[in-house]
Amino acid sequence: MKTIYFMRHAEPLKPINISNNDSLQVQNEKWSLTVNGEKMAEEKSHLMEFSDFDIVISSNYVRTISTAKYFTKDKLFVDENFGERKFGINRWDELPKDFGKKQFDDFNYKLPNGESINEVMDREYNSLINILNNYHDKKILIVGHATALTSLFSKWCEIDETNGYKFNGKQFFDGKWSYCETFRLEFDDNNNLINIENI
Repeated sequence: MKTIYFMRHAEPLKPINISNNDSLQVQNEKWSLTVNGEKMAEEKSHLMEFSDFDIVISSNYVRTISTAKYFTKDKLFVDENFGERKFGINRWDELPKDFGKKQFDDFNYKLPNGESINEVMDREYNSLINILNNYHDKKILIVGHATALTSLFSKWCEIDETNGYKFNGKQFFDGKWSYCETFRLEFDDNNNLINIENI
């Protein structure tokens, strides 16, 4: 059996730009953590279950790297495939009001320069399979993002805004994402998911 922990990043600091020529995507990637977010990640890292990871992997966003650093002793691996879903917009006011609903009603729906849920799921799943194949018998933490993790979980789980997240007909998560929300996934030797828990 192989075990992977997935964690959403801690609370991010979302700066208000007076002048910033970075693209919206780059601005999003640069968000760091609030002081409270730093404390949150540090406190969680002291819990017994989170104190001895062999491998810690983060998306390439600053807020995930800033969260993941508390859970590693020496090395932190970065994999951009665990990054958040890309909207494909230049300004937040370009995002349709019903964008989130449309994406989860139709996993192929996306804006012209953005990503669909299926595309996010595929890139994360491919990286996950590589990790499962390359790190046998290791305790692994991957720090990512709520929508991206929801996309990945959609590969195995029923996801419903009202009834939460279910695996094999059993609810394991109510769907209300908190910062540092964490899940433990167990896979068999053929990389099939056999259990998922919200911890």
